[in-house]
Amino acid sequence: MEYLPTGMNDFVAMYLGSPVPIYIMVAIAAYFLGCFNGAVIVSKYILRNDIRNHGSGNAGLTNFHRVFGGGLTFVVILCDVLKAVLAVLIGSGLFGLCLENAVLGKYWAGLFCLLGHMFPCMFGFKGGKGILSGGTIAIMIDWRVALVVWGGFLILAALTRWVSLGSCWAGASFPFATWFVYHDTVLLALSILIGGLILWKHRANMERMLKGEESKLSFHKKKEGV
Repeated sequence: MEYLPTGMNDFVAMYLGSPVPIYIMVAIAAYFLGCFNGAVIVSKYILRNDIRNHGSGNAGLTNFHRVFGGGLTFVVILCDVLKAVLAVLIGSGLFGLCLENAVLGKYWAGLFCLLGHMFPCMFGFKGGKGILSGGTIAIMIDWRVALVVWGGFLILAALTRWVSLGSCWAGASFPFATWFVYHDTVLLALSILIGGLILWKHRANMERMLKGEESKLSFHKKKEGV
């Protein structure tokens, strides 16, 4: 795998010739894009009612929908999708130009975008669980990876109405889909980190599912105190 830039002008070769600055720049950009948490921003600054003080306390789409519902749910979706798209585009663009490995850039940016979403520094490191952003990253990486991740997620969520079960499938299947498509050990390692983060963030959901206590998906706003 070739990591040194070729065919670039002297300026780019001089300042971006080493892979280290590229990795750092993409990591920082992707992380801070990930920190742009739609559920927190909409609830805290538009509704003036922080989502982390309600429901499961999670700053993610599912908890936002259960607590607030309504049209603002689509604003949360838009925020979490767009930030993942931008992060992956930055990663693939810079890695493709300077390191001639756009796919590696997608995985690298995806990892740090999820870290920003899950542990946003400007919101006390309390973020979401990364399913919507992670699913968007999978789509941006490769349609075959997305088909495995999203296919299982949708089937399991529809059959059981446990979004968290579909989410666990997404995290667990992501490395397998990556290996099937690329057969690359570096990408596999990054995919294990990404999938592992998603599974780790859903560890409490797994415990509740085993006990039969996990909340099921509803298309109606959940009333306070119910």
